[in-house]
Amino acid sequence: MSGFLASVSSLQEATLVLPHADIIDLKNPAMGALGALPIEVIEQIVRYVDGCKPISATIGDLAMEPKQVVAAIQAVAATGVDIVKVGMFEGEQLACVEAIKPIARSGTKVVAVLIADSLQKSLPLKVFAQAGFYGVMQDTAIKNGSSLLDHQDLLQLRAFVQEAREHDLICGLAGSLKEIHIESLAALEPDYLGFRSALCQNGNRKTTISATSVAAVREMLFKCNTALKGALAV
Repeated sequence: MSGFLASVSSLQEATLVLPHADIIDLKNPAMGALGALPIEVIEQIVRYVDGCKPISATIGDLAMEPKQVVAAIQAVAATGVDIVKVGMFEGEQLACVEAIKPIARSGTKVVAVLIADSLQKSLPLKVFAQAGFYGVMQDTAIKNGSSLLDHQDLLQLRAFVQEAREHDLICGLAGSLKEIHIESLAALEPDYLGFRSALCQNGNRKTTISATSVAAVREMLFKCNTALKGALAV
């Protein structure tokens, strides 16, 4: 069954999605695909949620420079979030993974965000597993109305989910997902599906989250999970 990851950019939005989401994801849409929120805002939300739900947070759209990436991971992890998300953008990905390895192996839950619309081929998932990463996910960097499914078809995404499972990695799918994508993606059984634009007014990820949209996504995901559970039980 797939969990509901809701990306929020403020305490007000976190308050709104808390009763509905399985994971509260912190990011700043105004600063890019994986834009980072100010540390003080992350800390404020962590205090408010107070362990009621897992919290993930991005470190920003950073270049693949090991020292910079490691410093950002350490700063975000120190806020008390449960999961730190790191975008695997074009550049020295392997060097960054090697630099992150001591942090991941020491207990910090690091999730590698693979960029589906990148020109650079992603590292094999076993590389992240061997480095001690907690999980992997697929997302998109260019937010121009296209979705994850415009860059990866269902067969590719199924293979990604299965490979992640084989390596004991938590896996997620995101990337401008809409309500109409939920049924087909939930059938792949990723650990979670991530949403931002679908939760916002007029589907614009830079606007505020709409309670109506959150409820609609939650209801659709619940229906799909229930139907899948019933099919598996037969």
